[in-house]
This record gives sequence, structure tokens and C-alpha cells, in this order.
Amino acid sequence: MTAAQTALAYGTAPTATPLLRITGVTKTLRGQQEPRTILNGVDLTLHSGESIAVLGRSGSGKSTLLSLIGLFDRPDAGQYLLGERDITRLSERRAAALRSAEFGFVFQRFFLLKQLSAVQNVAMALVNGQGWLPRRKRRARAMAALDQLGIAHLAKHKPPRLSGGEQQRVAIARALVRDPKILLADEPTGALDTDTGNLVVEALRATTDRGCGLILVTHDHDHAAKMQRVLHLDHGVLSPAEVRR
Repeated sequence: MTAAQTALAYGTAPTATPLLRITGVTKTLRGQQEPRTILNGVDLTLHSGESIAVLGRSGSGKSTLLSLIGLFDRPDAGQYLLGERDITRLSERRAAALRSAEFGFVFQRFFLLKQLSAVQNVAMALVNGQGWLPRRKRRARAMAALDQLGIAHLAKHKPPRLSGGEQQRVAIARALVRDPKILLADEPTGALDTDTGNLVVEALRATTDRGCGLILVTHDHDHAAKMQRVLHLDHGVLSPAEVRR
């Protein structure tokens, strides 16, 4: 059990430096229509080994929040600390380097290359951003990631031969193969049936046992209840949510 998990289990605040901390983050969407504030003074802290679910209605800004955390977008106001580094304002080049080094991403769509096998899809994540690795080492790390998800036996199968749940677990292995500190999952069970979705959420939650910090965006209250903390985003405000456990 990590220090953060121990502290949470005993109801005390973790003392280690958070993986990330955002404070007073605001984001306004501007387009052809009237500007709309989608995030309004949002605060969020994530520690190593911690899992957080973010609930909210469609269009509430959950995906926008993940996009900001994952450095695909920038806030209009507020501060973003990654560890002890202030990364509120970064060049795109530096943001891309941090995305590769620090984050793993899992989406509702699997984004697997149909012409490649499961192990090849996972190994592709090691081609860029990890320095040069021989093909043999890339494959070994990809196989280890598949094994963590319990699907090493499917390594040679291409996506069309895999079920939706199996494809999503390949996608999770691809996100984990670079040993990210933070895993961001955006509605990863939206295209799956209930039983398969439960397996995928459990696989995601298990990543925190190895110290990874997990933020899960979901509309499913049962899946959210499996996380250590549950937050609700409504009218741009992020606050603790009451979820039946």
C-alpha cells in the first residue's frame, strides 16, 4: 500500500508531494455562440496510488477537465503544478514531452491499429518519447503490460478478433507500457456492456496498487463508487459527490 493509500485508509491527509495539483482553474469555451464558462475555479489534487472518479452530466466539462490535466489544452486562469513544477504555461513542445513521460491515456474508443497485433499495438507506444529501444525490448515490455491485464495469451490477435473488453484492455496496456505516473481515463466503458465494463474498471483501479494516480471520468455511479474519491462537476464547479457504495 502506498503512503497516499495508507493515509486515505486512516482518514488522514497524505503528506507526500501530490502528483498534480490544480488551483482556481477556469476555462471558457468561445465559438460562434456566446462564450460559456465550462470550468469555474476548479481545484483538484491527485496523489500517488490514489483513484478519483469525476461524475457529471453530458456537456458538463468532464472531458475538458481531463484535456487540461493531460496538457492537450490550457486554462484561461489558475495554476497547475505537476509534482513541484509549475506547468501552467508551457510550450507545446514541452507539453508533448511531459505527456509522453508522465501520462497514460485511455478513451472510450480504443484507437487500435487493426492491421497490427495486440502486442504490436502496445509496443507502438514505445516508439516515440521513450528514447530508442531495440525491437526485442519493446516487445518484452509490451508483453509484460499485456500480462498485467491478464491478456498475454491474446498477444498475436489483431483487434477484429478481440471483443470490446479485450480491445479496451489492450488500450490500457498501451497506456501503461511507458510506466506513467498518472492515468487519465475518459468514459472508458461507454461502449461496453455492464459485465465487461466492470472488468475494465477493475483493471484501471488495479493500476493504483503500483503507485499510479488514476482519474476516471464516467457517467456510471457504480463504477465511480469503486474509486477512492468521487467528485461531481456541475456548472463549472467541482465538488465531492455522494455515491452509494
